[in-house]
Amino acid sequence: MARRWNRSIACFYCFGTTHLNIPVTNFRGIILTKRHLSFSNTIEGFMKLERWIHEIQQKHHLKNVIIGMEPTGHYGYNLANWLADKGKEVVMVNPATTKRNKENRDNSPSKSDPKDALVIADVVSRGVDE
Repeated sequence: MARRWNRSIACFYCFGTTHLNIPVTNFRGIILTKRHLSFSNTIEGFMKLERWIHEIQQKHHLKNVIIGMEPTGHYGYNLANWLADKGKEVVMVNPATTKRNKENRDNSPSKSDPKDALVIADVVSRGVDE
């Protein structure tokens, strides 16, 4: 496992034929990029994501990126398998886990893609550290 300070967590929402990347956080939960990335559920879209992750790794001197995903139906599995085949560490987070943990962030059950993605990042971070 990579050292804590030298890794980040990228989170994705998978829906239909489009995936949305929202935050990339460091091991402390600090957001490293606020730029969102939308990409298609195709090889070209996956390659776009791979280039984006590489840019973030270079900019922040990160050796390891853990990818947290909350799949909707079967839509995230192509991406998860493709990333795993590329040697990336992928963690699938059950939507029920996201729902249970979202109130812990700000004591509010409100739903938004950015909030859910931060909850996914937090769940992945805690699960990797345990």
